[in-house]
Amino acid sequence: VESGGGGAGDAHDIFSAFFGGGGRRRNAGPKKGEDLVHPIQLTLENLYNGKTVKLALTRNVICTTCSGSGSKNPNANTTCESCDGHGVKIVTRQIAPGMIQQMQAQCPQCNGSGTTIKAKDKCAPCSGKKVISEKKVLEVPVDKGMRHNQKITFPGEADEAPGITPGDVVFVVQQKEHNRFIRKGDDLLMQQKIQLVEALCGTQFVVEHLDGRKLVIKTEPGALIRPGDVKTVEDEGMPMHKNPFVKGKLFIKFDVEFPANSSITPENAAMLAKALPEATPMEEQTDAEEVVMHDADIQNMGKNSAGRGAGAYDEDDDDDMRGGQRVQCAQQ
Repeated sequence: VESGGGGAGDAHDIFSAFFGGGGRRRNAGPKKGEDLVHPIQLTLENLYNGKTVKLALTRNVICTTCSGSGSKNPNANTTCESCDGHGVKIVTRQIAPGMIQQMQAQCPQCNGSGTTIKAKDKCAPCSGKKVISEKKVLEVPVDKGMRHNQKITFPGEADEAPGITPGDVVFVVQQKEHNRFIRKGDDLLMQQKIQLVEALCGTQFVVEHLDGRKLVIKTEPGALIRPGDVKTVEDEGMPMHKNPFVKGKLFIKFDVEFPANSSITPENAAMLAKALPEATPMEEQTDAEEVVMHDADIQNMGKNSAGRGAGAYDEDDDDDMRGGQRVQCAQQ
């Protein structure tokens, strides 16, 4: 095919002008190695205050003695006879009667390098493997306000190998559960149990925060707390990542503990009735029955009635089995 017209080249140039050369694959440089991902367990205190964690890392680095050639003399490397220097081999296998599959696999003789080294020429420090193990200590900076599953990356600190760009070492933050606080974003939630008298007359309590400070938390004058109420304390949540002087809120959910049965005497009950707002009086009933409530478990609801219903149906079935006479209604 002659190229005098240049149509194909011109069309590609037009495509490249519009799409930035995306129509042609270019050499992207050395292949990048795999990243090393490692979880790092941290407490909520660590994420609140920030911390530097030292972690020892063992990785492969290129042998400095042979500069990654694997041999005492780089010229001593010979072409692998098993793969003819390609580093890969075509493997054929039968997957079904009359069906053969061909696939490409790394050459086991040269480990994909395409060259082999004679035993006498192998580099002593790396034994011809081209890399040696190195232990390195990384200082991992945990910033204030970092969150669960957030990543801390050390570029190019993963395993080295000839002809590839080292991958990254990635630490993934794993937040441990806390015995008092629950975190959601930059906010914190805690539960506080108080007595009924505190719910009605006001309460104050001490909370030790994640940085060791002790907070005296109290209700506003005249404020009542009902079971399940939620209050907030401004600026006492988690610090915002990259802006630690801005903090979220501390949410407090209250559980009101009532006095035990019969713990309030009739005299005290009368005094409470005077102190509390008057209850709505019940309308006088002339034909009503008076009943008394007892403690119960909502999980038992429906169990007794189901048993009685099943017994009634069983009794009807027994009548049928005995051949009892049944009344039938004829349709008119």
